[in-house]
Amino acid sequence: MTDKTRRRDLMRPAQLLGVAFVCAAFAGIITATSMGAFTSIPGDEKLRVWTIAGVVAGVAFIAVLLIVSLLLLAIDPADVEKTVDGPVLIGHDEHVDPDDAPGAASEGDDQDGGRERGDAGSPSA
Repeated sequence: MTDKTRRRDLMRPAQLLGVAFVCAAFAGIITATSMGAFTSIPGDEKLRVWTIAGVVAGVAFIAVLLIVSLLLLAIDPADVEKTVDGPVLIGHDEHVDPDDAPGAASEGDDQDGGRERGDAGSPSA
């Protein structure tokens, strides 16, 4: 075997299914409880409550499964073991000085994007 981190090692299929099942069970129980499944309601109403709770649990299971799977695809397995020493959103080649930040403007800068005062951005006729 190699020492390289594989995509499958980030989260195994059983872990992925387990997380999705726990979230689905939570959603189903909350739905059933909020609709009164544990109160004294007639049999037809209980059946309707548990049916809706089952549908909500199924939708939650599928949604969590898809969302977590797609988020795991966005991670590069080689980057998991690297230490992060700098800002995450700034690229490796970019270095932003505090004075050059997008919100920082010096006294001589033109604040309206190079337009003249009379031009409001409308096309000229």
